[in-house]
Amino acid sequence: MQALRRVFALNQNASWTRTVLATQQKSCLLSSSSILDIGIGLSAEKRQIQELALTFTQNEVAPHMQKWDAEHIFPVEMFTKTAALGFGAIYCKEEHGGSGLSRLDASLIFEAIATGCVTSSAYLSIHNMCAWMIDSTGTEEQRAKWLPQLAPMSRLASYCLTEPGSGSDAAALKTTAKSDGNYYVLNGSKAFISGAGATDLYLVMCRTGADGPKGISCVMVEKDTPGLSFGKIERKLGWNAQPTREVVFENCRVPKSNRLGPEGSGFGLAMRGLNGGRVNIASCSLGAAHASLLAAREYMTVRKQFGKQLAEFQALQFQLAEMAAQLVSSRLLVRQAAQSLDSGDPGAPAVCALAKLHATEQCFDVCNRALQLFGGYGYLLDFPVQQYLRDSRVNCILEGTNQVMRMLVARDIIGRLGDA
Repeated sequence: MQALRRVFALNQNASWTRTVLATQQKSCLLSSSSILDIGIGLSAEKRQIQELALTFTQNEVAPHMQKWDAEHIFPVEMFTKTAALGFGAIYCKEEHGGSGLSRLDASLIFEAIATGCVTSSAYLSIHNMCAWMIDSTGTEEQRAKWLPQLAPMSRLASYCLTEPGSGSDAAALKTTAKSDGNYYVLNGSKAFISGAGATDLYLVMCRTGADGPKGISCVMVEKDTPGLSFGKIERKLGWNAQPTREVVFENCRVPKSNRLGPEGSGFGLAMRGLNGGRVNIASCSLGAAHASLLAAREYMTVRKQFGKQLAEFQALQFQLAEMAAQLVSSRLLVRQAAQSLDSGDPGAPAVCALAKLHATEQCFDVCNRALQLFGGYGYLLDFPVQQYLRDSRVNCILEGTNQVMRMLVARDIIGRLGDA
């Protein structure tokens, strides 16, 4: 509760925060339907956090979602406003400016912001993952230097694991970090890096030792480091409100004091980061599906065909019921995965993989079915349902493809059966 009070204290002068604390605001996002209640099953404290994020999203995010997408705007100013709420280092310790909240709290926040812009919420989740990696593994000096800059989002971070030649086979990465006195000299490249070129700190998984996962370390590289450059901004189906570029290292000299953890520990750190990242990105899919379902429900009450509202056709009513089942089951599984991380459950990695697999696929299908209910209008850029679909599609690919998620879940099941 102390962390929650701190979040609200940071914003006691914001008019929309006072509105949240004074009233239970009714909107299209806080549905009166018991099934579609986005806060169903939450404690009063967690509902407050969720409603804070939802109200912020309605005022500061959703009105700009389509403009950011159309004009490829990376909304840095909006991110500083989210950070003022305590959303820049959500589950980092309070010692250096973190909010000290839980993984479940973070899931609620990312879901809420994704109802207004999936892309912005997704980048925010990546920044938070980087901040946590520093908070959980960094030295006191590293934490004291970087967290006070990352928490208010005055400086932004990017996560660099994937390479042009190693995606799912991440342990085969080729970017090297050769020792040269008190420095590493980095050579290689990273692909599909969110925020690249616009962010300030890059957490780079690189090879300091032999082949395989035990030869990988994590090194922090600042944006203006000589030898660091960026490729062209990629043209993408979605996620247009954040730049995606290749990150290139050419004899890039980085102090060894920028290494996170011991040499050879980088792959394990990257995978621990991705456990939370999978919950976070699944939460973004929840937000997209929630907004799409409510938009479809609203459309069905105003659109008429054959002399009656679409909502009066039983076949379409059944579609909404099925979409609700997909959304709510995904939400429950994602929140269970978040709680497994909070509790330190040793089985959490498999639960996180399962949640990411189920939620990203089911929620994308909800967006797709919502678009279908809009008919031809759903295909027009004027209607946001198409953007929720485009922006949520990549969630089945990043933070580990859903084929890899199936592999992780199957490995957990077979291992447990073998132990029985």
